[in-house]
Amino acid sequence: MTKDYFVHESSYIDDNVQIGAGTKIWHFSHIMSGAIIGKNCNIGQNVVVGRTVRIGNGVKIQNNVSVYDGVILEDYVFCGPSMVFTNVINPRSAIPRNSPKDWYPTRVKKGASIGANVTIVCGHTIGRYAFIGAGAVVTKDIPDYALVYGNPGRIMGYVCQCGEKLSFDAYSKTQCAACSLRYAKCGDKVSRI
Repeated sequence: MTKDYFVHESSYIDDNVQIGAGTKIWHFSHIMSGAIIGKNCNIGQNVVVGRTVRIGNGVKIQNNVSVYDGVILEDYVFCGPSMVFTNVINPRSAIPRNSPKDWYPTRVKKGASIGANVTIVCGHTIGRYAFIGAGAVVTKDIPDYALVYGNPGRIMGYVCQCGEKLSFDAYSKTQCAACSLRYAKCGDKVSRI
């Protein structure tokens, strides 16, 4: 039977996995039974995808990322090299925490980018088109379009859907210099207009 996706011969794909057309899974990765991966994704080298993970279309996961149970990545999410998801808030080696009742779910919404070596503490939502800078530690929900970096991660500005930094005028409105999309800001909430 011909597959409409690519899996490198060094990777393991368990039974009962759904993988969309055009997806590529590279060296030494493991996709566990029950995982769902959308179309046209690129799963890098040494990536582990847990059993209950849901990955949308067009997602790019760079090398050395473990996407643990309880994580949902919506369409067009970017996960940078060696970034870290967690799913248990109080891990102990001697106490098993391997059932859904022990996990704190994490959702990364459409178009968000997570930089290299970022740590996402479980139980939070990363907003649409948010941009998390390299090395940040995310300890709370991140709103749509927010630019976050530091430890702990703080909102340091806002970015356009195309990824360019936004500058708001005195009326809390802006137009992206790169792609001309328009935005309004109210508090820490940004929305397209």
